[in-house]
Amino acid sequence: MTIFKIPDISWRAYRVWQRNRDSYMRFYKANILGNLGEPLMYLFGMGIGIGSYLGLIEGVSYMEFIAPGLIMGVAMYSASFECTFGAFTRMAEQKTYDGILATPLNVGDLVAGEILWGATKSLIGGSVMLFVIYLAGLMKTSILMLLPMLLLIFIIGLLFSSLSLTFTALCPSYDFFNYFFTLILAPMFFFSGIFFPLSNFPEWVKTASKFMPLTHAVNISRSLLSLLSNMAYSSLILSTLILIVFTVIFSILSVNLIEKRIIK
Repeated sequence: MTIFKIPDISWRAYRVWQRNRDSYMRFYKANILGNLGEPLMYLFGMGIGIGSYLGLIEGVSYMEFIAPGLIMGVAMYSASFECTFGAFTRMAEQKTYDGILATPLNVGDLVAGEILWGATKSLIGGSVMLFVIYLAGLMKTSILMLLPMLLLIFIIGLLFSSLSLTFTALCPSYDFFNYFFTLILAPMFFFSGIFFPLSNFPEWVKTASKFMPLTHAVNISRSLLSLLSNMAYSSLILSTLILIVFTVIFSILSVNLIEKRIIK
């Protein structure tokens, strides 16, 4: 079976999303607080603590500099946790996938529903983070920019949900997620320009960062929030297209790899 076969997806994917939503709503307060605790500590702890020792970074305060990137970080980790530990539990431990596939839903519907739910988790966490940043006075742009920001958060959710499910399909146990979070997500989080300008890093880091989807998301986020508005329109379009291409590739991969794992 080819891993790049175009998946068969129907409206029934919504039922998977609906099932996960109903489960989430039982403990939604704890889930939201859990997702936001760490990024809020980064924002206010590093923003105020380290920021007090730093001057302006590219014309803005340190807290204003890191705020747009942290929104993208929340979106990335919200989707990734849901579609690694959460998805693996449903697939391997609870056998939820087996039950779903005993209905008229196929693997494409199942994975599409999981990806949509992961993106929804990103949208929830990212929206709350965006609201906190707005209340803190760190959003220096028109309120109309909230709509493209929410769309960007959702796209990042789709991307990292599909990437995480691709990795989940290959993992034999929970222990292997350490490699994903330590070797893939952590480098993106720290070397995508969230905390410091990429211009301060060696050339090899700058080159590597161009292949990290989070770098493009951070650049777009800063442009939309107008904290740093020096991103050319052509670069904005290119970064958006790169994110969409990553999303399509990993969405197709995740469906086919999950199908390969489940249907042996």
